[in-house]
Formats: sequence, structure tokens, C-alpha cells
Amino acid sequence: HTLIHIGFGNMLNADKIIAMLQPDSAPVKRMVQHGKESGLVVDATQGRKTKAVLLMENNRIVLSALTPETLASRADSEIGEKHE
Repeated sequence: HTLIHIGFGNMLNADKIIAMLQPDSAPVKRMVQHGKESGLVVDATQGRKTKAVLLMENNRIVLSALTPETLASRADSEIGEKHE
């Protein structure tokens, strides 16, 4: 599996990410709130503003202080290095 850095020394298995979402839409906010109530949210923001919501294969939701664009470019570069 390919690990990507999601901020503050936290790593995530890129192969298990289903989607990277902006956190500011109402449906995403509701999904995160329901996830927190269900104990499915992993907060990797270290108290910073959430800039990306990552949906994982196992129904977990990971919050990151990095933008989806930053995470996507990191995932692309990690996966590119893996296949070289």
C-alpha cells in the first residue's frame, strides 16, 4: 500500500481513500457530524481548520488541515514513485 502524508506527521493509506472533499458544503458538514456521533471520524488537523474531508473504504472519515488539491498531488507523486 501507498502511504501519503496528510499533515502534522500523520500518514494515510492512499489505496483506501474513496473521495477527498471540501468541508464547507452542508451535506459534507452533516456527514462529518453524523460520523462524529458514530465515532467514525479521525481528526488529523491538530486543532487547525479542516480543509479536507477524506472518505475511507471502511466508512471512516478522516479530517485533514491540508487542502484536497495538496493531498491529491501528494497521492499522485507517491503513487507515481511506487510504479517507477
